[in-house]
Amino acid sequence: MLRKFMAAAVAMVMMFGIIGGTAFADNHEAMVRVIHASPDAPAVDVYVDGEAVVEGAEYKQATDYMALPAGDHEIEVFPAGENGEGDPVISQSVTLEEGMKYSAAAVGKLDSISLWALNDDMEASEGKAKVRVVHASPDAPNVDIAVKDGDVLFSDVAFKSSSDYAEVDPMTVDLEVRPAGSEDVVLEIPGVELKEGYVYSVYAIGLVEGEPTLEAWPMVDATNMPSEMPQTGMGGTADQSNTIAWALLGGAILVAGTGIYLRKKQTA
Repeated sequence: MLRKFMAAAVAMVMMFGIIGGTAFADNHEAMVRVIHASPDAPAVDVYVDGEAVVEGAEYKQATDYMALPAGDHEIEVFPAGENGEGDPVISQSVTLEEGMKYSAAAVGKLDSISLWALNDDMEASEGKAKVRVVHASPDAPNVDIAVKDGDVLFSDVAFKSSSDYAEVDPMTVDLEVRPAGSEDVVLEIPGVELKEGYVYSVYAIGLVEGEPTLEAWPMVDATNMPSEMPQTGMGGTADQSNTIAWALLGGAILVAGTGIYLRKKQTA
């Protein structure tokens, strides 16, 4: 059974809210977050330059942002628990630019899964929040994101594409996902809180037909508020739910799920 997933990770986990773009640029590093958004793909282990950096990554899990030296890296993906033995199901070279932040996501169903690297924004203007929509549902049509019973905010977003970031006043708003150009609602997203100084990506994941069902999965890309930022550190993933006051379909969303384990590269 094929298991494919893309990731990039680790040398040292850094506290992205405090460090910001300039600090890690000075260290010739990029920041990378690993996301599993493939609805029917099983768990995988990910190797970077021959070292295991992510173990047991499952659907709807994400790591903290992690520092990796800028430049070229070899990414290999193996079925979880096989200790990197045998042929990888994915082997690909990636190039990371100094001072940039990336989300490396696995998207699509298992039989057509692919890598998708997104450039993430690093800050919002003073007094503003910033948000974009990322379409990662393989069987959903192009979509519009609109205020409930109101205006369209992001239009005609296709699978494996994202809207531009939009800067908005801090607010709490009810949103709807509609097929592009339609008034029909395929997903309601009530109680979306956009906090001052925060940069968000809202991922549309899951399936319109089948399980897991279509849902919105919000993540914090950056924050200008260090005192409220997610905790990061070696040995696991951050639980960003403490920093995101989003209610989705009547329940709280847990972001950056547990169960992904990181290994720090050993040096002689």
